[in-house]
Amino acid sequence: MYSETLSLLHHINLGKYVVKQYLNQILYYLNSLININITYQSYGRNKLKFFILEFFIIRKLTEICRNDKAVSKMKIIDVEQWNRKEHFNFFSKMASPYFGFTTEVDCTTAYDTVKANGYSFFAYYLHKSMAAINSVDELKMRIVDDQVVLFDVIHAGTTIARADGTFGFSFIPFSEQFETFNAELQEEVKAVQNSSGLRLSTDTVTKALIRHSTIPWNTFSALLHPTNLDPTESIPKITFGKFSIREGRKYLPVSIEAHHGLADGLHIAKYLEEFQRQLDL
Repeated sequence: MYSETLSLLHHINLGKYVVKQYLNQILYYLNSLININITYQSYGRNKLKFFILEFFIIRKLTEICRNDKAVSKMKIIDVEQWNRKEHFNFFSKMASPYFGFTTEVDCTTAYDTVKANGYSFFAYYLHKSMAAINSVDELKMRIVDDQVVLFDVIHAGTTIARADGTFGFSFIPFSEQFETFNAELQEEVKAVQNSSGLRLSTDTVTKALIRHSTIPWNTFSALLHPTNLDPTESIPKITFGKFSIREGRKYLPVSIEAHHGLADGLHIAKYLEEFQRQLDL
């Protein structure tokens, strides 16, 4: 089944990594459906389960091929001709090529908007953050199979809290329409709250995402992320905190970290500028 699916997807002119995204989307769907952890390598270990799930795989494959909202297209960057060649090679040799900083954005207007419309504040500012990310090419670049690629669309990955004090990972396809994005997010919230564990399968759907976290209990001025010191890890991390109030204005803390071989402070500044503009709309 796996080889046949690969052949089908290659037939419609999809690259190797995009094929993996399709397959991971299918497996993510199945994990959400029956709350088990499987990978495409393990299908042959349980033939009964394989045949039971085959129908769902085919149905989801058809759905995804028709509506590939969660599968980003990518363009390979010719590093030899890239004006960041030396920057990329220099920072990529480091065990920890990441950099970032913590700052604040004024969320007063955004907060007033969500209160007036009954939206979730978290959903609203997460969507605005993703809109800003998708405006900066350097934050849409990733290292895939030892190549630098530029994705056309970046999606949202975020932690979701549970009542028992744990959290799970989620994956939300980006849409420019807040209502569409929020509907997908609410489905993920339900999926996390009706499951246990980290839901690690959501974190392998694609590299075309941003890893978000929120610390709603505290504001902060610095943050440290866990890392496995893998210089090919190229997915930026963004964390939000509890907003503070000064002189009648609300300020949301934002920490952002990125691979320095792909992006510089200028590009994070562009993200923050657009994020602020989005919050002020």
